[in-house]
Amino acid sequence: MRILRDLSILWSLFHILILFMLLYRSRYPRKKTFLLTGIMMGPLILLNVVGLAVYGAEFMGKIFILTCTLPSLLFFWFMSKDKKGRFFFTFCLADTVALWIIAVTNIMDFYLGGQQYVLMFVGRLALFPLAEWAAVRRLRKPYMELQESVAEGWGLFAGMTALYYVLLAVNSNFPVVVTKRPQELPVFLLILLLMPMTYATIFASMYRQLLLHRKRQTERILQEQKNTLEAQLDNQYNIRKMKHDMKGYTATLSGLLAAGKTREAADYLAGMEEKMNALSGQFCINPYINATLAYYNRKLEEISAACRMDIQIGEEELPYMELCRILADGLENACDALKKLEEDKREVSVHMRYHRSYLLIRIKNRCPDDLQVAWGEMVPTSKTEPGHGFGLPAIQEAAERLDGDMSCYTENGYFLLDVMVRV
Repeated sequence: MRILRDLSILWSLFHILILFMLLYRSRYPRKKTFLLTGIMMGPLILLNVVGLAVYGAEFMGKIFILTCTLPSLLFFWFMSKDKKGRFFFTFCLADTVALWIIAVTNIMDFYLGGQQYVLMFVGRLALFPLAEWAAVRRLRKPYMELQESVAEGWGLFAGMTALYYVLLAVNSNFPVVVTKRPQELPVFLLILLLMPMTYATIFASMYRQLLLHRKRQTERILQEQKNTLEAQLDNQYNIRKMKHDMKGYTATLSGLLAAGKTREAADYLAGMEEKMNALSGQFCINPYINATLAYYNRKLEEISAACRMDIQIGEEELPYMELCRILADGLENACDALKKLEEDKREVSVHMRYHRSYLLIRIKNRCPDDLQVAWGEMVPTSKTEPGHGFGLPAIQEAAERLDGDMSCYTENGYFLLDVMVRV
């Protein structure tokens, strides 16, 4: 019945791969990720299966970390979008869960299955798909959101899971397999029981971080909406006031023209134009987008920053909630960057225009010379106070909801944020 043992090991290796790929974030598109994974991991799994057939399960169990774990760790580290704590925690999580299933089914088969490997095969046949179902149904969506939104605190969790993996691997196979050391079995069973409890604690802590992130995002969005509505009300008040004043301006202008004072009328008309140009925040017809631009235009004026707006949109219906969020987060980041510069270097521009079925947005501002961002990279942030640190990920999220994308980079002392959304 050794064929059942070998098949169960092959099944386990294959599903370790599936479990990890359900949870990690690849730097490449899905098709390329699957292709590269098949090219690398297929031969690696086959080599380990051949080693199992030639050298036996006990020997391969002792060197499994060297023959499979470390090569796959290096490969997926290269493939992963994350390079630090998030990646190592995800990798160790998948491997530890798989090793736990392998250890449990091995002990069950030894003591309950008469070492016929039937119970081992059936157990792994059922438990691995069950673990993957739980990962997809309960874990994957919030875990992906957590990886996207929370950058700190992963190192400690990664260290805990790595130690658990080493602890399980060593206790399972050194100096011989644990089933040949019955005196140490109670300790090993306690380790197996403690691991799910530890993971439950870790995930509870992560879930609280996720809730805190969502709360901060909600507070930020509500504050942006409040600022937008206040700016809109202010603009509407100014417009009503201007309409009221226009009656007096028209009467005065008519009187000057009737008296033949054309020069005085021209001077008066120039004064009227200056007053209209001074009307705060008339950048576009869309009231929501205009209110957002007006609010940040005032903030930029407060820090003596030169601001240029080129907004080529009309009265058409637009997804203003997402667009206002993109503009607000982008201009908030610009304000923060400009505050670090001398006043004569503070400048920013905003462009919005259509290109076929897309709306293109570019926010360009001067930035510190030591800030260097390659195209497609995310800007590092040191912000820790509430309400900050989510700007660029929030813009990316809003753009993706509109079937678009975001990119940012530095060029000749300027920081450029480009957003393309389908409208």
